Amino acid sequence: MRKSVLVLVAVVAGGLCAAPALLQDLGPRGPSPYEVVDGWLKPFADDGFAWGGNSGVFPESPDRIFVVQRGETRLPDPVPPGFAGFVGSIGINALREADRRTWQHCIFVVDGDGNLIAVWDQWDHLFEGSDGPGPHRIRISPYDPERRVWVVHETGHQIFVFSNDGSELLMTLGEKNVSGDDETHLGGPQDVAFLPDGRVLVADGLVNSRVIILDADGHYITEFGERGTGRGQFNGVHGLAVGPDGQIYVADRDNHRVQVFNETTRAAVWYHANIAPIGVWPGFGLPLDIIVSGYDAWVTQLAPAEVIKLDLNGNRLYTWALDSEGPGRFLEMHSFAVDTDGNLYGSDNQLGRTQKLVPKADADPALLIGQPYVASAGAR
Repeated sequence: MRKSVLVLVAVVAGGLCAAPALLQDLGPRGPSPYEVVDGWLKPFADDGFAWGGNSGVFPESPDRIFVVQRGETRLPDPVPPGFAGFVGSIGINALREADRRTWQHCIFVVDGDGNLIAVWDQWDHLFEGSDGPGPHRIRISPYDPERRVWVVHETGHQIFVFSNDGSELLMTLGEKNVSGDDETHLGGPQDVAFLPDGRVLVADGLVNSRVIILDADGHYITEFGERGTGRGQFNGVHGLAVGPDGQIYVADRDNHRVQVFNETTRAAVWYHANIAPIGVWPGFGLPLDIIVSGYDAWVTQLAPAEVIKLDLNGNRLYTWALDSEGPGRFLEMHSFAVDTDGNLYGSDNQLGRTQKLVPKADADPALLIGQPYVASAGAR
């Protein structure tokens, strides 16, 4: 029996309800306020290999950055001219050319200069044999004193929780290679986010199109959402973020929108029809990841590859296109994150690398992505 612990309900909020109309104005556009650090991530693969699809990045600090990749990519022999350390530089798509994928070096850690600190190759076997792209996101809860590392394994329908140093696998959610929509199975999970009281939100995901709420020990509490195009329904839950006042932001990828939900502590009998968002922000290409910082939200999207700043009513404040040419180009910024020094990291799932971007000297501070929202101790 599913527990009736919390419910997410619609709230009368004029500004949020008006967001869909406002979003017909795509807002101002301009140049990126960041510049790419050329050649930041240093290659470490054995001869004949390069990075695979870099699907997730998380800077625990400015000098300890976690990256998760979908194995490594086997290079052609001989390697064509123009190879710049990543497969996209020679026209190979790390996501699409699955026949080149090898399940090695899936989780690694680098310092602020992009030098390798550690490879967690002892856990490569968790992803080996995946019939698909494999790991999707890597996160750490800001509320967890143990700083455990969460890795979402899309293809295996699992989530792994590791000790911060990678020496222990502390928790496994889901059953390997078994998709399901009950309380103990997952279906194409994409992301996790964290609430101040220790609860965990799971974007589950591409198969199930729901958001699951777990307790701090990974036990099922409840869920919301179902497949569809209506308010409160999803078609690919690709990213999650939590903002002020308990609001939950969902990148509803294949519906080309972001939806916003509000949490209430009022208990109610669980029923899908009682779940509705307080905001629907349409007009995206494919929203991939979302950061809520203070009273702004930032979305990275594909088709076109852009970063978009919005206020928390869904009004677009600024958009910049990712470079599509040159040494710092992106095909997509599949996952992005900001460290405490304000540096931006973007993982490219198709070109096969992660890049570091630093604020330009003349950048308008209002256009820079701030620190992800963390509730104060009193709000827990």
